[in-house]
Amino acid sequence: MNDQTDWFPAEPDLRTVLENYQNPIYSLSQAEIPAIILRNVYSPEQCQGLINRFTNMGLMRDEADMNSADKRTRIDIGTSLGNRGDNKIRFLAHAEATHHLFQFLFDGYDNPVDLIYQSLSALSPGKDVQVAREPDGSLYGPAIFRVHYETHSYKPHIDSVKYREQRTDYAVYQFKHQFAGVLCIQNADETGEGTQAILHKCLWSEDIQPYIAEETFDMYATENKIEHYRVNLEQGDLYFFNTRCIHEVPPVKGTRARIVLAVFIGYSPDDDEIYVWS
Repeated sequence: MNDQTDWFPAEPDLRTVLENYQNPIYSLSQAEIPAIILRNVYSPEQCQGLINRFTNMGLMRDEADMNSADKRTRIDIGTSLGNRGDNKIRFLAHAEATHHLFQFLFDGYDNPVDLIYQSLSALSPGKDVQVAREPDGSLYGPAIFRVHYETHSYKPHIDSVKYREQRTDYAVYQFKHQFAGVLCIQNADETGEGTQAILHKCLWSEDIQPYIAEETFDMYATENKIEHYRVNLEQGDLYFFNTRCIHEVPPVKGTRARIVLAVFIGYSPDDDEIYVWS
């Protein structure tokens, strides 16, 4: 449930979104809407098939193994610019390995990475959606599976190569706006609401940063009556949101992992290209 009534996402499918928004991705950049949500775009049966494959390949631990020595609360299948970007040479080498892995990882299934890119293209009229790359042609990772286990959460924050990480030596720094795309592969709690994120109608600024740094943003949001939207997804749902909006992710509860396929997106209204990376 959401406490507010006038800040709602564009949903539930491409046809409806495109009928109601002439340029959905621009509307997202202006925080006119909290998110674009496309329901049931990927088969839950194929989601489960991919999870079984990841487990069998050793890419994630078996959820049934309560005695696993692997106690990580987050496992990545793919290349994270946020975690690996401090060493550009190693980051790009890891991304190249991810491209190789993804060439065969989805054999026998619909390619979920292609699904995200195709959906983004449909939502971005007149734009050319590409995997992010450096001027020499070196590719970033195309997408990343994030496997989150019990207790893992994200406090109110933003994701931005420009405003947070300040990665001036990367090509994606050029874009005015950054978004995220998230495909729900598995919810942590079969009986819960499936909350993937809480999005606040508050774009980051230097004035907001102290509340994030001091972990008092919740109090600030309450005092200033900032609207929010709670994104609840089911297996196979895909959504896009503006990562400059302050957002948070509640902790995983129980033994089931929260698994998503995620991308970041670089967009400028006056740029013909959109870059996507992980």
